[in-house]
Amino acid sequence: MRIDLHTHAKLSKASDFSESYYREMIAEAKESGLNALALTEHFNTRNFHEVYDSLDRMYPYNGETYDAEGLSIFPGMEVDIRENGHILLIGQKEHILAVRRELEPFTAKGNFIPFADLMNLAERYPLLKIGAHPFRESTPLHHLPKEQLLRLDAFDLNAKDMYQYGSPANQARVTDFAEALDKPVTAGSDTHQCLQYGSVYNVLDRSCSTAAELKEAIVSRAFRVVVSEDLPLRVKASVLLKKLMKRVQALESGSLSASVGD
Repeated sequence: MRIDLHTHAKLSKASDFSESYYREMIAEAKESGLNALALTEHFNTRNFHEVYDSLDRMYPYNGETYDAEGLSIFPGMEVDIRENGHILLIGQKEHILAVRRELEPFTAKGNFIPFADLMNLAERYPLLKIGAHPFRESTPLHHLPKEQLLRLDAFDLNAKDMYQYGSPANQARVTDFAEALDKPVTAGSDTHQCLQYGSVYNVLDRSCSTAAELKEAIVSRAFRVVVSEDLPLRVKASVLLKKLMKRVQALESGSLSASVGD
C-alpha cells in the first residue's frame, strides 16, 4: 500500500474548494502510483467544513475512508499550535470534525491552541498524530520539550522541506531527531498542487482499510519511506505552477471586482 500522509485539497488557505480541481488532484495521485492518501487540509483554511461536505457528495464514505475512484482517502487536518508548529491529525471523519469543533476559538493567528492542550484534545480520540516538518524555519517543532514531543506518534519527512533545504541533509536531520525520541518518520508530499504527488510516499507492509490499522502500521514501523529521484523537479514544477495559478486567481478576482464596481 502506497500512501502519502500529508496532502491538501486546495491551492491555498484563501481559495475555495473546487470539485473539479480536486478530481484532477486525485487523478494525478493515482497516476503517480498512490493507493491512498491522508487529506490533511489546514484546520483554519477558508470554509474548512466545505471540504468534507464536498467530499461527502463526491465519493462514498464507509466510516473510515472515502473511495475516490479506487484511491482511499483517510480524513485528517493540519493544526497550528501556539508554539509555532504544525501537527497532522489523521483518523475517522467524525473524530476529525469533533476536534475541529473544539478548535473553533483557536483559528486566528496569535491565538492558536497550545501544544499540550491540543494533545489533550486529540488523545480523546484514536487519532494518528504526526509532527509536521519539524525543521521548517517558519514553523519548527524541534524546540519543544522532549516530554511534549513524546506525545506524538511520528514525524513528517516533508517534500517541500527536502527541496528547500536539500534532500539528503533534511532527511538525515529529521531521521536523527525522530530516532532520538524513538519515533518513526513518515513521508508527506505537502502538496497543494498535483505535480508534487509521488515525490515522497510510504509503502506499508500491508493494506490498511481503517484509521486504527493505519496508526498501528505507523507506530509499529511496518512501512518504509520512498523518496523519488525526481523530487526536486516535481516540487519545483509544483511550486512554480502554484504561484502561476494563484496569480491567475488574483487577476480573475480583480477583474470580477472591477466589473461589479462598474
